[in-house]
Amino acid sequence: MREQLEFQFHEASLEEICKLEILTRAFRSVKRNKGAPGIDDKTIKEYDNNLQEELEELRQEVLNWTYKPTPVKRIEIPKPDGKGVRLLGIPIVKDRILHMAIKMVIEPIIDPTFSDNSYGFRPNRNQRQAVESAQRIVQSGKEHVVDIDLSKFFDRINHDKLIHNLQTYIKDKRILRLIGMILRSGIMSAEGLTVPRKGSVQGSPLSPLLSNVVLDELDKELEKRDLEFCRYADDCNIFVKTPRAAERVLKSLKKFIEKKLKLKVNDKKSKTAKSDKVKFLGMTIVKGTIAISKKAIQVAMEMVKELTPRGTHLPIEKTMKTINEWYQGWATYFKMTQYPSQLRKIEAHIRRRLRARFVRQQKKRRHLFNKLKKLGVNKSLAKKTAYSGYKTWAMSHTRGVEKAYSVKDFIEKFGQKIFSDKELEHWFRIEKWVKLT
Repeated sequence: MREQLEFQFHEASLEEICKLEILTRAFRSVKRNKGAPGIDDKTIKEYDNNLQEELEELRQEVLNWTYKPTPVKRIEIPKPDGKGVRLLGIPIVKDRILHMAIKMVIEPIIDPTFSDNSYGFRPNRNQRQAVESAQRIVQSGKEHVVDIDLSKFFDRINHDKLIHNLQTYIKDKRILRLIGMILRSGIMSAEGLTVPRKGSVQGSPLSPLLSNVVLDELDKELEKRDLEFCRYADDCNIFVKTPRAAERVLKSLKKFIEKKLKLKVNDKKSKTAKSDKVKFLGMTIVKGTIAISKKAIQVAMEMVKELTPRGTHLPIEKTMKTINEWYQGWATYFKMTQYPSQLRKIEAHIRRRLRARFVRQQKKRRHLFNKLKKLGVNKSLAKKTAYSGYKTWAMSHTRGVEKAYSVKDFIEKFGQKIFSDKELEHWFRIEKWVKLT
């Protein structure tokens, strides 16, 4: 215990943050994460050109208290569901390096004190672990979920309360003062400069850690009440055995969150329901198994539609490259499902959208008839398909068109990326389907 306290005191000092070794490691991390320049338009590459001089200047500014954080650049990112935008703030490169250096020094001290039920933005923890933990709890018999949504969480973080909580871990008050300056650095938008009295800007390397410090108080309260839960950042699900218990927990936690944490619960999005009607990190627990949520599937289908627009003159290879770039990232995340049939559904939808494009490009029925024959469809089937009277979308799912543009063709000729054939250890058979509610 004594060794741990000495380690904490040593690590949580301003001098440690300002070591050139720490600042250099922080820069490398910022460089790996890439990112756009802040309001000074200085890129990471430009900063790298005179790295040692830049880091030494930053070091001296912080140690001599001549350092002043620059306001962040406000940008808007559309939300995945298309409803509204997410507000992000981009600090200048110099500030990002300092934020990262602070995080690197204080995180090893703070993180070990966090709840085992917290998975977001923590070393060696990820979304899949959170979802699998939720699955185990549901399998134990607690299938009723209290799904709490915090309204504009990052915008409502109380600065005084956050600094007070940080005092538990950080004895060097200079670090607390520095973090306070960062929180109040200001936001530059089209409307001008605003200096927030609360909130932590999403976009800073330090924000995720600070958010966990705020929400750790919620975790501790849930543990005190003997409640089983999983939290990933501000996405929190609590599991109980009965609907009545779920309603009771939601009501009491709303009071705790708003009075004690000084945050706001979104009443429209917060709810109680069985696990198969709740999405958690894009997934849902159906009869104790992990599946991609209905909402996430719908969003993916819309994305496929967006990537395969009507009337485009792009070559199929270029379209497929764009689709593959999106789908590779999407499938890499959602392969945590136990149902590969869900991935196959998306892959089949991609092919159908492109088959519809091929049909549409033929303009006339006789042209389609000749094209199908040229692609190896026998005359009888080609004729039956081309002159069926079906409209484009219906025709894209006919035997003739699917034979002309087979799955094999899409993979070998057009380069479609397939993930549903991976046969991962946690997957069911490809034929097994899941009904989503």
